[in-house]
Amino acid sequence: MAARKKADAGKHMCHGRFEKEPAERTQAFVESLSFDRRLYKHDITGSIAHARMLEAVGLIKPAERKAIEKGLRAIAERIDRGEFEFATADEDIHMAVEAALIREIGEPGKKLHTARSRNDQVALDLRLYLRDAIDLHLAPAIRSLQSAFLALARKQGELVMPGFTHLQHAQPVVAGAVLLTYVEQLERDRLRLLDCRRRIDCCPLGAAALAGTTLPIDRNHVAGELGFGELCRNSIDAVSDRDFAAEFVFDLALIAVHLSRWAEEWVLWSAPEFGFVVVGEQYCTGSSIMPQKRNPDVLELIRGKSGLVCGQLTGLMTMLKGLPLAYNRDLQDDKRAVFDAYDSVLASLEIAADLVASTSLDGEAMARRLDEGFLEATALAEYLVAKGTPFRQSHQIVGRIVASAEKQGRKLRDLSLDELKAFSENMASDVHRILDSRHVVAAYRSAGSAGVTELQKQINHWKKVLNARN
Repeated sequence: MAARKKADAGKHMCHGRFEKEPAERTQAFVESLSFDRRLYKHDITGSIAHARMLEAVGLIKPAERKAIEKGLRAIAERIDRGEFEFATADEDIHMAVEAALIREIGEPGKKLHTARSRNDQVALDLRLYLRDAIDLHLAPAIRSLQSAFLALARKQGELVMPGFTHLQHAQPVVAGAVLLTYVEQLERDRLRLLDCRRRIDCCPLGAAALAGTTLPIDRNHVAGELGFGELCRNSIDAVSDRDFAAEFVFDLALIAVHLSRWAEEWVLWSAPEFGFVVVGEQYCTGSSIMPQKRNPDVLELIRGKSGLVCGQLTGLMTMLKGLPLAYNRDLQDDKRAVFDAYDSVLASLEIAADLVASTSLDGEAMARRLDEGFLEATALAEYLVAKGTPFRQSHQIVGRIVASAEKQGRKLRDLSLDELKAFSENMASDVHRILDSRHVVAAYRSAGSAGVTELQKQINHWKKVLNARN
């Protein structure tokens, strides 16, 4: 009987208008407690700040505030220990905590919801949650993955490999330039999240249901307690705005896309046809039937999860597009998209850092591929430009040389000086130096280029940047 009373305590706690309890199917359909319970710390943090403000403006007494705060902290500790019993009848984390508080401390607990609504409360909780998600988890996870790529670039970055466009051999590059490409992508991801955080960082509490309140609250007091940079200015917008959530999920989707592109490349590179990378076996799996297999399943799952994250973004945007002002219950499900996308991306970032740290590059396999595809052709065209030949003409000359060598089954470096001179009088005795991929990557001189000199500059830059974020 006591258990029944406990479960029933939250039923329609704030709905004196109704004479009948909701049907069981209604309760099951409308509840969000099964997924929004993860907001409990932020809900309790916001409630403590709200109670302190209510005391400061005289809406509750100091003893009541103390009882509320003590009760909330006790609830948080029980949830931390896994001793808190969540009841579906409470619908969401806000009502679950409030119902538990009233059971815990009695009458003072009934005053906590003064001058607020679940509408502004959930907006607050989600903003607090996303701030922590960026500051405490995503930004550090991005840094860890950047550091893993940087470490591999420092260790094996000067290995020369084919660079690709259209997945065709293009020009020789140092492997470190490719690895640092991923670092650059992740840095843009980090900056997008930090920019999103600026729009997360406004306090909606005090907007109440949508119109604010007639009570003499101090919204700045709450914002200050919670470390917000500003108030959400318009009360209607404060409870209906989910731009920040959509932006957050977009940022996650783009991180997932970047991770997917990297994963796809390394799936290819780990295949025997390339053989460029050897992923640690602890991040591979075998086959149930083929004993020789060493499958890059972690990379494949990272690639696959990107589709799910992009789907969460599409679902959230589609949900938002038809909503009138202000709060609508549809917004309850915004957290499904946010949480699912966040969980997928954070897990992908964390395991990606471990995987990269386990990986080595196969310089011999890369070297074998340098003889395919006439990688030195662009450098040869630029050689002729340096000798005075207009680029468009040098492009045509080298194209004819490549076609001739290809028909003969020969490499450019196999052609004699006389054979090269037959195509252009500007060919000189130093031409064969440029027909070696290792010499080409040593000759790259433009800022940011994929050669040895610029690689070291980029490594030094990222060492300094990432060390400063420790």
